[in-house]
Amino acid sequence: MALKAVHVSDVPSLDQLPEAPVVALSISSRLHKGAGWENKAERLVVIGHRGKGMNALASPDPRLREVKENSLRSFNEAARFPIDFVEFDVQVTKDDCPIIFHDDLILTEDEDGKISEKLVTHISLEEFRSYGPQRDHHTKVGKPLLRKAKDGRILNWAVKADDSFCTLQEAFQGVDPRVGFNIELKFVDDVVYEEEELTRSLRATLRVVYEFANERSIIFSSFQPDAARLIRKLQNDYPVFFLTNGGTQIYGDARRNSLDEGIKLCLAYGLQGLVSEVKAIFSNPTAIARIKDSKLALLTYGQLNNVPEAVYMQHLMGINGVIVDLVQEITEAVSEFISPDAEDAVEAKVKEASRPKFSQHELSFLLRLIPQLVQQ
Repeated sequence: MALKAVHVSDVPSLDQLPEAPVVALSISSRLHKGAGWENKAERLVVIGHRGKGMNALASPDPRLREVKENSLRSFNEAARFPIDFVEFDVQVTKDDCPIIFHDDLILTEDEDGKISEKLVTHISLEEFRSYGPQRDHHTKVGKPLLRKAKDGRILNWAVKADDSFCTLQEAFQGVDPRVGFNIELKFVDDVVYEEEELTRSLRATLRVVYEFANERSIIFSSFQPDAARLIRKLQNDYPVFFLTNGGTQIYGDARRNSLDEGIKLCLAYGLQGLVSEVKAIFSNPTAIARIKDSKLALLTYGQLNNVPEAVYMQHLMGINGVIVDLVQEITEAVSEFISPDAEDAVEAKVKEASRPKFSQHELSFLLRLIPQLVQQ
């Protein structure tokens, strides 16, 4: 199978993604409770970001406004494809209910056009449910839902296939049990949390997990170093991964500012792996060996994971899994070049034959493509 090239000049912005997959990726069996990632290094886990992809409302790509992120609809749409997990963000309301919502702030507009915003952790479950589409849409009308873009613009949160917000419990009860959950424990950046506050939130989340998870595969992850430490301390049944930008963004907490700091944190707290911004990996590929030597698993996230060439390069580099927005495109690509584990020599030869064969020209293109995309 030859790689169909997409020239760097055709990818002027990471908001404008290739329309079709151009190289295949590998598919993985899911991680079950208590299983070790180090035993799955030869496979590539595919994880749907906020379900079937995040909502980038300012993006020119309509696929990033297809279905409401972090909703039951998005999770089950993603489950139609051969993914291993869906990733979503869990925060805890002021009345101790774990809800699924990414942003720190929830925004609305009143009848006079005045925009208001509140920290989602400072409102009750009842108020959280009052925003956006309502389950009982025949008798209830939700508050208009807005979202702040990275450039500061306030946009209507408009998607093609809308849905109401949900709680963590509703996700366990309403999403295909075949699909694992990558539960990101979400906290506000640059806020210094007391351990008591973190523990309260984590215990509320764990109560729901232990009551409703059953046999579903679970991964916990967090950018908050102490939340990662505490969730590992509070339970020993599910793997915990530390999320890091790997130095692509700098924070007041030095533990967040490099891959090597992330490795140190994982080893100090007994975590199972890292989830890194993919640009950090491509900028510092020698870190992969240090991560592997530390017996840690490595997943990646970021817009480059919607470029199939970039994902295939990660597979060759030994990365364990990718979090992606373009679930359909990436999983279709995955199925083309990784066959199930070979159990004998014949199957092994078939598996090897199924891998893409790149020409020197194609490999040269890949090596040019990745650094240029990392610069964007």
